[in-house]
Amino acid sequence: MDASIISALAALTGAAVGGLTSGIANWLSHRGQLRAQWILHEKTRRQTLYGDFIEDAAKCYIDALQHDEADIPGLVGLYAKLSRMRTLSSETVVRRAEDVARKILDTYLEPDKNFVELREMAIDGTIDLLQDFSAACRDEFEHIHDEKFWW
Repeated sequence: MDASIISALAALTGAAVGGLTSGIANWLSHRGQLRAQWILHEKTRRQTLYGDFIEDAAKCYIDALQHDEADIPGLVGLYAKLSRMRTLSSETVVRRAEDVARKILDTYLEPDKNFVELREMAIDGTIDLLQDFSAACRDEFEHIHDEKFWW
């Protein structure tokens, strides 16, 4: 073979390898950026939903502790958020949210609590209905980067 042909082939091969390497590096960089944006979006979306659920559950729970008539609009809002969680949250978070909702409904059937009883519940920690739910949410946030992102 002629030396000029070998030189030309070597130059073309080098250019192809360099271009391919640059294209792959660009694709991987773009993929990483998309992944980071997706994770941030998911965390933000879930944090908003969970925060709203926590606020609604706390209000409904305190109402249930003090009244025997249910706050129907509050419960409807709570169950709407629970249904939204079923579409995007882990099974553990959904189960803990269902436990919270069930406890609130059961509390309406119990005798009303006066201020002294509420204080005692606060002191011994039994008033904290959302502890397991909050822990499940925190665990989900720590592992959110592993789920639903395959490309």
